[in-house]
Amino acid sequence: MVDLIIMMLNSLLVGLRGQAAMQAEIIALRHQLTVLQRSQKSRRPMLTRMDRCLWVWLSQLWSAWRSALIIVKPETVINWHRQGFRLYWTWKVRHGRSGRPQVPKETRDLIRTISRENPLWGAPRIHSELLKLGVKISQASVAKYMVRHPKPPSQTWRTFLSNHVSQLASVDFFTVHTVWFEVLFVFIVLAHDRRRVVHFNHSWPCWPTLMMKMGSSFRMDSRRLVGL
Repeated sequence: MVDLIIMMLNSLLVGLRGQAAMQAEIIALRHQLTVLQRSQKSRRPMLTRMDRCLWVWLSQLWSAWRSALIIVKPETVINWHRQGFRLYWTWKVRHGRSGRPQVPKETRDLIRTISRENPLWGAPRIHSELLKLGVKISQASVAKYMVRHPKPPSQTWRTFLSNHVSQLASVDFFTVHTVWFEVLFVFIVLAHDRRRVVHFNHSWPCWPTLMMKMGSSFRMDSRRLVGL
């Protein structure tokens, strides 16, 4: 009995959907005839804003709307829908409250005071302290209104290289194919000050740190090796 009722309801829904699709197709065809009659003296169909809204509405409610569309391309209707979406949100932004909520002046002054009196505190620490005081604000806003402390001057990368050029070395790997169709893995160390070859070796299992300690004249410590 239950299966019979479900089957009857499904048949009723299919019939209603068929009737709705037929009515939508009739509306689409009659509308296009009206547009063509209106555009007899023009080479292009004369479409108004209501015509575009009608087709956007049909495209959302009727899945087979492309089969009945003749006067324009389906991509044109989709473009109308996108334009309406952009116009709607433009209107909503202009007539509503746009952007982030404004931070009160008291809160901004409090952030600057805490930042000035605690130069080692960052945005996360100040943000947590404000939350303890009951001030609801994001960490990004706290970082925005913090006092920018002047940083001590530091040397550039070029100056660092010039000061330590005598203690710098470059390493590289490359492969060499022998006459016997073997592959040798070559490890080379070059000094920066005179561009001389400090170490040159070839083997199958290459261990960079060990070879640098063995072949370097700088007495390098493996804890001080820095890869760039």
